[in-house]
Amino acid sequence: MIKVGIIGATGYVGLEITRILSTHPNVEITSLVSKSYAGRKISAVYPSLKNVLDLECESLDIDKLCDKADFFITALPHGVSEQVIPELINRGKRVIDHSADFRYRDIEVYEKWYGRTHAMPQLVDKAVYGLPELYRDKLKDAVLVANPGCYPTCSILALAPLVKHKLINLCSIIIDAASGITGAGRKADLMYQFCERSENYRAYGVATHRHTSEIEQEISLLAGEEVILSFTPHLLPVKRGILCTIYADLANKCTTSELLEVYKQYYKDEFFVRISDEGQLPELKDVSGSNFIDIGLVVDKRLDRVIVLSALDNLVKGAAGQAVQVLNIMNGFPEKAGLDRPGMYL
Repeated sequence: MIKVGIIGATGYVGLEITRILSTHPNVEITSLVSKSYAGRKISAVYPSLKNVLDLECESLDIDKLCDKADFFITALPHGVSEQVIPELINRGKRVIDHSADFRYRDIEVYEKWYGRTHAMPQLVDKAVYGLPELYRDKLKDAVLVANPGCYPTCSILALAPLVKHKLINLCSIIIDAASGITGAGRKADLMYQFCERSENYRAYGVATHRHTSEIEQEISLLAGEEVILSFTPHLLPVKRGILCTIYADLANKCTTSELLEVYKQYYKDEFFVRISDEGQLPELKDVSGSNFIDIGLVVDKRLDRVIVLSALDNLVKGAAGQAVQVLNIMNGFPEKAGLDRPGMYL
């Protein structure tokens, strides 16, 4: 049994981490940090946890926290982690971070896309990108893990087999991605209110979204050369889920069945990556509430182009569930522990 502290426990990602770990067979949650709800029980903030976890939220006190846990999962805004993570690591703690602060190998790229000076460059080399399907071996001994963004997880895993096997023209990649509202976090901005989002569908961050650079970094590493791609995110009038539709020109003629076989072989040992059979395509209802990513594809023979679709729950495989998957790897637990449950479907 390991002891885990969650910092930023009352946002949507923090809540999802808490929900999953509250029934994890190998984990005891020993501290929940919340700036807004310190002194209140988590079950009072979120009654869904009543009789499951009634732990009191506390304010940030590094000394007290370090006495309670050896592993910490932080769900804090970009830039805020600099006040917490260096101190935790200096005290021998292991951290899984949800901000973008440690996802980038090149600090200049981070500073360009996030418009701020990186405050913890000394820790960048210690960080491992938290995508288990690509970095499992490095995650085992990691001190600091940078949990990927939700859009990047959905996009990178959908593209990886094509890129690794050089089956597409790298300059032709276009990603259209649509996310549920929880991807924006727990906030009351006008843009995310019910009357603005219900029965509506809109693009945002067109040609400027920060996750573009994160996707490009990982696809470039897979390709062994620099890749620049087009990424456009959209907001769906749903709570959870991401559906990516990805277009790329084929390097050589292939059929749908041939490419699906490539995917099935590439991910044959990955429990949480499900490849759809020919004629079937991913849907949000099949992954909502689960740590699965579903991937399907179709070859457009007229254009020699492949269209890949991928779906995941932005709060689970796109954030909290992936963090728990990483936590399992770091501790040598079965990777499915606490996560081997199907989607909610309805």
